[in-house]
Order: sequence, then C-alpha cells, then structure tokens
Amino acid sequence: MTKEQISEKVVTGRLGWIEEMLAGITALPLENEMVFKQDPRNVAAAESYLRRALEALLDLGRHLLAKGFGLVVTEYKGIPKGLEQVGILTSDEARLMREMAGYRNRMVHFYAEVSMTELYRICAEQMKDVTRLAKRMAQWVEEHPERVDRSL
Repeated sequence: MTKEQISEKVVTGRLGWIEEMLAGITALPLENEMVFKQDPRNVAAAESYLRRALEALLDLGRHLLAKGFGLVVTEYKGIPKGLEQVGILTSDEARLMREMAGYRNRMVHFYAEVSMTELYRICAEQMKDVTRLAKRMAQWVEEHPERVDRSL
C-alpha cells in the first residue's frame, strides 16, 4: 500500500464512535456488580458497547498505519506493534492496546468464556484505558497536520 494522507473524517468518526460507546457503558449501573447483573440487558449492552469501542479504536490505529505510513496490518493484534514502531504509541501503550485487541478477539470468538464478572470489572474499572489510547492517537494526528487530509 502506498502512503497517502490520513482522513480527518475517518479519525473524527472513529473518535466520535468511541466516545458514544463509552458513554453507553458509563450509563450502565456500574456502581455495583450485583445490580449490574440483575438485568441481563446490562450485560448484553456492556458487551456490545465495549466490543464496538475496541473495534473503533483498533480501526483508527489501522487507518493511521495504512494512510499515514503505507503499512497494511490485517489482524487487530498487529496494530499496536505497528503503532509503536512508527512512534504513535509508547511500548506501554502498545502493550495495553495488544491486551485490548486480545480481549476483543475473546469477546468475538470465545464469547462463552467471557464471564459477567469479568465484563463488569472491565467496564467499571478500565474504560479510562480506552480513552487514554484514543486521546494519544488524536494527539498524534493533531501534532502532524501535514499528514492529514482535512477535506470533508
């Protein structure tokens, strides 16, 4: 793939999607695990919101690599390594994103192994990590305006 310009429209869209999904998670009753589990719709909503937030985060990273650097990454777990190699993420951030990619894959392919307790804990305690990585990629885009196509 040849290097092109990063689409501001794609970046803005993915960041907006992440924000919307995280807002859905924070609207759930996360103050207490028992309350969260009482209504099975909470668990289903949390899984959907979380999976879609992670997919949007990873798709944003894939877009930055493909358009900004001409790097094609076919699997979600390869995106963090690429983002680290080009200097968008630190090694700690890349490790965190790899964990997120792995969790997303578990949610999709090994969904029966993801417990309600695990899902609750992630939603209640780790959403700041998704926000942190989204902000880091957005910051990198803002710091490199020469790589961005701002036409809508």
